[in-house]
Amino acid sequence: MRKDPTGRALQLLSLLQTHRWWRSAELAERLEITERTVRRDVDRLRDLGYPVDATSGRYGGYRLATGTHLPPLVLDDGEAVAVAVGLRYAAEAAVVGMEETSLRALMKIEQLLPHRLRRRVSALHSSVVSIRPEDDGIVDPEALSLLAAACRDCEEVRFDYRRHDGEPSGRLVQPHRLVTAGRRWYLVAWDRHRGDWRTFRLDRLREPRLTGEHFTPRAIPGGDAASFLASSVSSIPRLHVAKIAVEAAFAELEGVLRWVDHTPIEMETDACRVQIRSEDLGRLAMTVARIALTAPVAVIEPAELADTARQLATHLTAPPP
Repeated sequence: MRKDPTGRALQLLSLLQTHRWWRSAELAERLEITERTVRRDVDRLRDLGYPVDATSGRYGGYRLATGTHLPPLVLDDGEAVAVAVGLRYAAEAAVVGMEETSLRALMKIEQLLPHRLRRRVSALHSSVVSIRPEDDGIVDPEALSLLAAACRDCEEVRFDYRRHDGEPSGRLVQPHRLVTAGRRWYLVAWDRHRGDWRTFRLDRLREPRLTGEHFTPRAIPGGDAASFLASSVSSIPRLHVAKIAVEAAFAELEGVLRWVDHTPIEMETDACRVQIRSEDLGRLAMTVARIALTAPVAVIEPAELADTARQLATHLTAPPP
């Protein structure tokens, strides 16, 4: 029975997308056609925008090359499900703009999925939930791209950095690797000023600039960036998260809150609730005290911060001995 030319071309494309070199005779045997028909089908793919390299002669063959634009892809069942699931969770990645782009691509793919595959993808989506990243954990994609290129090219980078205690600092580093840990992105780099290896959270990093100076890569402690990051993060004091209620508009607190990680939870005309975070419980207590200079404030949680704030208030109001 004669095969449909379109279906045959798609079969040919599926073979070529493995990116191996195929002899013309081998393709003809796989597709059960003549080598002359293989040549015609290759020309059809080229007309559709697929760059196919070819060599002539007795052992001539074909290979899918890298083009200047992205032509349509042919995916098998497993690949289609993997791409759809990957796009769903890429939409929740802590990278600015990733959500909208991923969802657009996901909609295009899900519209084309046959019913049996759509059910598999739907079952995965409905059975798995994710905690969405906080707004202050979002990473600038341009900074991510610049740092990735600097790691690849061994080029030094300058940037402004907000330390875990909230203090700003300028850094000059030799970037080694980008590492993801949960929804956090980190840069593992040799800090030129401190003469030692450091890890930097990308959501605290601002305005990275290439210096044009290249360096010879160093051996990293622990053998790889992931192991170094794991040991570095484990040595950082645990993060304290607190909720406070303030009898003032959120806009009135921005001068105080700028030096601590914070997220508004509820905002009204003359009151607000705010989540504040720090590795140091004492720093959170001092933040509460500074807010109290502006407006009445109450600690909702945790209890340990409420106790610390009450103790601080008692000491401040106690009469001198």
